Parts: sequence; structure tokens; C-alpha cells
Amino acid sequence: MTIRTILVDDETLAIQGLQHRLAAFDDVEIVATCNNGREAIRQIKTEKPDLVFLDIQMPGFDGFSVVQGLMDIEPPLFVFVTAYSDHALRAFEADALDYLMKPVEEARLADTLERVRARLLEKKGAVDAERLMEVLTEHAPEAAEELAIATDEAGPAADRYEKIINIKDRNQIFRVEVDTIERVEAAGDYMCIYTAENSLILRETMKDLERRLDPRRFQRIHRSQIVNLDHVKQVKPHTNGECFLLLDSGAQVKVSRSYREVVARFVH
Repeated sequence: MTIRTILVDDETLAIQGLQHRLAAFDDVEIVATCNNGREAIRQIKTEKPDLVFLDIQMPGFDGFSVVQGLMDIEPPLFVFVTAYSDHALRAFEADALDYLMKPVEEARLADTLERVRARLLEKKGAVDAERLMEVLTEHAPEAAEELAIATDEAGPAADRYEKIINIKDRNQIFRVEVDTIERVEAAGDYMCIYTAENSLILRETMKDLERRLDPRRFQRIHRSQIVNLDHVKQVKPHTNGECFLLLDSGAQVKVSRSYREVVARFVH
């Protein structure tokens, strides 16, 4: 898979530096470079790239204006590249995939491209599956039904789920590895994310967060609580069919009777 990419920055040296770093990745094809926001909008609509590395502070149309100027098309993935960390919150609010600081570090860039590949594969897989189902539904409805059943039984692929979650809390951006999340507790439209060393507040509903987490590992044990099964150290039975899970950090969380099938995973 080739990642068709556009670079946008009003500084020629910045574009050349990013081109040099991206040359190390064989699957990245730079299809255009732009020195201002208006040119970027034109090139993105023409080239329809998979990915855009976008500077924020540019004369005239800044990076955020470029994103707004593309609301009428299906947008590419955006990675903001800037020398100013105080734009991070707005960048993630603009649904940027990532936010890189100049000068871009090679290891950090490699991590970003891994996330790009995962997101593009997820998107391609969804599109291919949808096209196949449309063809089968029209020409072989019985095969379409069998495929739908087989897909449901196979379960979701692990690659489609987030490996890192960006959390805006206390006017900072925390990059939390999903593996380190021990449990999640709902509080209205906010989630309390607990790791062994920290607790953070994420503005998101439980339903939306569940879509981002692998259900084979992250299970609802209460209507307002999700636990990472990899961090369960002990199961402690309680009264009325309820029980407690003892986690690696020492925290105890109660499993309500409605979700007791989760406990069955530990007693086979």
C-alpha cells in the first residue's frame, strides 16, 4: 500500500527536511508540496491524498483554515507539524491523527506513520467489505447472508482498535498506551481513565470509547465501568451473584450480576 502524501509549510527548508526524513519510508509517496493554505486546499482536492502533513502557522490561510476549507469533501488524514506546542489542543479538536513538533524526530515520525497505516488499512478493509457485500447481495443473496454470519462469528480484527489514545486533560495532551489502561469509569459524558500510575479525564461517552477498544480485552463489568482483562489479578466472589475483580494496581472493582458472564472467562 502506497501512502499518497502532501506536505504543506510556508518554509521551504521545513518541507525539504520532512521530505528527507520521509524518504526513509518506502511506502510514502509525496505527490505535492505547498507553501500556503490556499494552494494546499486546491492540491488536496485535486490529488485526493491519503495523508497531509500540515503546518499550522502560515500567512493567510493557516492549518486550521485548510481543514475547514475541505469540509465539502472526504478529508485525508491530517498530521499537524509545528514549532508551537500551544496549538496541540486545537489540533486534536480538529480531528488530527497526530501532532508533531519541529524539528521532527525520526522515531516519532515512524510511530505516526504506523498509526497512519493502521487507519488506512481499517478504512480500505471497510470499503472493500462494503463493495463485496453490495455485489453479493445483488447477484448471490445466499452467499451474502453466509458471509455476514461468518463475519459476525469471526469477530472484530484487533488492528482496527486504537493502540494509543490522546487525552486532553488539565490543558495538556497525554498520549496513553491502551495496554496500560487498567479500567475506565463513566461520569456522564466524561470518562475517568485509570492506569497504574495516573488518572485522566476524557470527554467522550462510554459507547464511543467502547468502539475504540478491543472487546476481547476491554469488557464492561458494570453499566458505568470497563475493565482491561489483562490487568485482572484475582476474582473474589461476593453475595447475590456479584463479585469483585482485584487489579494489578490493587484496586477492586465490582462486577454486577448483569455482567457476570465476564467472570466466566477466568474460571474455565
